[in-house]
Amino acid sequence: MFKIIKEGVETLARCTSISTKHGIIDTPEFMPVGTQATVKSITPRMLKEIGTQIILANTYHLYLKPGSKIIRKAGGLHKFCGWNGPILTDSGGFQIFSLKATKISENGAYFPSIFNGSSHFITPEDSIRIQEELESDIMMVLDICPAGTASYLHVADAVDTTTKWAKRCKASKENDNLLFGIIQGGIYEDLRLRSTEMIREIDFDGFAIGGLSVGENKADFHRIMSYTAQLLPRDKPHYLMGVGKPSDIVESVNMGIDLFDCVMPTRNARNGQLFTKHGTVSIKNSQFIENFNPIENSCGCYCCKNFTLSYLNHLYHTHELLYYTLATIHNLQYMHDLMMTIRKAIKNDNFYEFRRLFYQKINQDPSEIYGLKVS
Repeated sequence: MFKIIKEGVETLARCTSISTKHGIIDTPEFMPVGTQATVKSITPRMLKEIGTQIILANTYHLYLKPGSKIIRKAGGLHKFCGWNGPILTDSGGFQIFSLKATKISENGAYFPSIFNGSSHFITPEDSIRIQEELESDIMMVLDICPAGTASYLHVADAVDTTTKWAKRCKASKENDNLLFGIIQGGIYEDLRLRSTEMIREIDFDGFAIGGLSVGENKADFHRIMSYTAQLLPRDKPHYLMGVGKPSDIVESVNMGIDLFDCVMPTRNARNGQLFTKHGTVSIKNSQFIENFNPIENSCGCYCCKNFTLSYLNHLYHTHELLYYTLATIHNLQYMHDLMMTIRKAIKNDNFYEFRRLFYQKINQDPSEIYGLKVS
């Protein structure tokens, strides 16, 4: 299921491969988010052309609409959405945080529906059953994700409940697809240690760090990510949930993280923010009205090979749907190329040099973000 291909020199960065029923995932890798069984504004064929290996879908949303039983009747999530590569399904735990679950007990959580406000009670066993009906390649345990500013006592309680739920998730699993455990603990190192030790003891196919990028400051993000990553078992995949800012990915790869996901590349694209090797471009700015160059000359995506900044500026301001497709293609191509370059740098034993050049190109010092220095 899991193989370490190459470990970095003087760094915890590594290249690995994760085998699933629908293909092998070479890591480090970024997963585009397809919450409703679709990555917004682009097709599965476009994702394949970009080079995407795996996508993420959301258990909670698909449970509400169209319903996991309908997806099972369709032949599973892959056939339903037309994507034949690996799929990871989040358990719905993040929605406990983001949708402010109305009640949480040791047995489960009451969720409000995003469609009509109706209340739905989901247990750890329900979450696994739904994911098995979806037939995702990698399933996640149901967890509680506290806000980054949550109190110590609140986070400690979340860690204990998450552990109990993780045991129930594993016990209820009936298929042979992969199941990842989730580490919680907020910004508190002792709780991260406690959570990691308990989740490791249950023994999952992979381990995820949850509860980051949920309101904590960047210094705390880096401190806890680095601390927790070093506690994870070397012989299992490491997944940092909900993180997609390029600099966060570079720093997390440096600490041995293998998988990432985030809505940032696709959401930012729709909001006019385009990723480049030299930082973010805001396509809404008037300076691009007569700029007939691509977003980035070195980018080989369909958008950059065929369209100009002037055209994209026009599409954005006239609210044409084509803009969303082209911008999303570009941002996801940027993420794919970033991960491919990272893998190459690790294999060539020059990840530190890549990291230095990465910050040089975006004209930023990591100490400004995380209080660090590039060696």
